[in-house]
Amino acid sequence: MAEKSFKYVILGGGVAAGYAAREFAKQGVKPGELAIISKEAVAPYERPALSKAYLFPEGTARLPGFHVCVGSGGERLLPEWYSEKGIELILSTEIVKADLAAKTLVSAAGQIFKYQSLIIATGSTVIRLSDFGVQGADAKNIFYLREIDDADKLVEAIKAKKNGKAVIVGGGYIGLELSAALRINNLDVTMVYPEPWCMPRLFTAGIAAFYEGYYANKGVKIIKGTVAVGFNADSNGEVKEVKLKDGRVLEADIVVVGVGGRPLITLFKGQVEEEKGGIKTDAFFKTSIPDVYAVGDVATFPLKLYNDIRRVEHVDHARKSAEQAVKAIKSNEDGKTIDVYDYLPFFYSRSFDLSWQFYGDNVGDAVLFGDNDPASPKPKFGSYWIKDGKVVGAFLEGGSPDENKAIAKVAKVQPSVDNLDLLTKEGLSFACKI
Repeated sequence: MAEKSFKYVILGGGVAAGYAAREFAKQGVKPGELAIISKEAVAPYERPALSKAYLFPEGTARLPGFHVCVGSGGERLLPEWYSEKGIELILSTEIVKADLAAKTLVSAAGQIFKYQSLIIATGSTVIRLSDFGVQGADAKNIFYLREIDDADKLVEAIKAKKNGKAVIVGGGYIGLELSAALRINNLDVTMVYPEPWCMPRLFTAGIAAFYEGYYANKGVKIIKGTVAVGFNADSNGEVKEVKLKDGRVLEADIVVVGVGGRPLITLFKGQVEEEKGGIKTDAFFKTSIPDVYAVGDVATFPLKLYNDIRRVEHVDHARKSAEQAVKAIKSNEDGKTIDVYDYLPFFYSRSFDLSWQFYGDNVGDAVLFGDNDPASPKPKFGSYWIKDGKVVGAFLEGGSPDENKAIAKVAKVQPSVDNLDLLTKEGLSFACKI
């Protein structure tokens, strides 16, 4: 097949790809210089919508409504936008071979793509129970959520199994957001996870107790401390039961699994330096190979604020790292310099009528403040994390935009704290006066 050549190629068609394309356009990319190669069939979109409004029974989100960059209040980049800018969108194209030394990518169909500079924005893939040989894990109506195709299949199942039973395997982001979405669709929902509380990578036991209580009040059943070890299917091959390690068997019409993801870096194994499960980059997202950059979920980068090397799986970092890499590429060409990436970790979620934000690092002693009664009509509570006498992280549920800005500032400034009891009493007002 004929080969195609571009000055810049972005490999991957998720959030990072869209934000990188916008930054290239801002920096004055010329028509024909840039291509995005994606195995998905649609232009880059805001992936977080898939576990939220995409699944709502009313006011449903659909494309083109959530193409990037609307998630951060920017312009919506419709497919026509790429055409107008002379950016080639190469969709439904899976790259199966990458030769970084030869600056060549090869697709499953045998197409060859050459580039001068490459941005690896391949993101993550879901961890599947079938990867571990879980019995019956290939039954119909067992879903994973990563791409719009996955969401479409789940929407069809929700319609087909009206008022049915759903089991959510996993108690992290996907587990919490999907449990809420399926409950809003009037399914009978049970969440199952092995940890002692939900969202253990971020939540303390005190924070988690609120969400577990709130979900229980909404009719979501929660089973902790066990895992799914097998599935039984009916004569149509559709899942009908979930077998748990503790011996219980749950009826299920729909199962959604959210047990984590893996960065998609197999194509580059042995070609680039790796660290902490990702591709090692500098503060400009340059990899160990000249003219190759890695952004978003796949990048392990220097986190200046903590003098540490981290890999961050979140949409906010996907957006910002993509912009930083493009600025670095263009400034390098112009013989200019830009500031190093100075990122404040940020995570958020929305489910039911709840909305939380977290900034910083969740290490050290945690202090809980505010009204965290799950039965409150308008709960508002939060937590600070204190390490070496300084506030290093802050969490807030139910905050206003100004209050969320205040907790972000606290996490960035890292004020000293002498008295934890006083901090508990002051609560949100401590952040608001910084």
